[in-house]
Amino acid sequence: MKKIIKDSLDLLLADRYLLTLSGALALLAISFAIYIALNVHPSELQLVSHCSAFGVTHLYRDQWYYLLTFGIFGLFAAALHIIIAVKLLTIKGHSLAILFAWLGIAIVILAWTTAYAVINIYVNINVCSL
Repeated sequence: MKKIIKDSLDLLLADRYLLTLSGALALLAISFAIYIALNVHPSELQLVSHCSAFGVTHLYRDQWYYLLTFGIFGLFAAALHIIIAVKLLTIKGHSLAILFAWLGIAIVILAWTTAYAVINIYVNINVCSL
């Protein structure tokens, strides 16, 4: 197992483009988590976390700390995309690994825009309730 990890890291270090994309993805995910941590503030306001066609109520609410899961999702998605991209590099080759790394960057950017919209609504409601 240690040899497999060492060989995979050697392959990653040899491929500078994938290494740069992996570094950019990691930096993007870390900055996304920092953005979430700085913009989510504790309050008594509940926000809609999910909706369902089944059940008595169709909209289900959660507390403010539910917003922190956006940052955890970004870190988790970036880590998994980097690991899978390195695995694809060893098995399938350079082009598919690069595509998967770019897909990870797109997912973190989409998560950031979604989190921005939710936090913007959350902040506007919180300010209006004062």
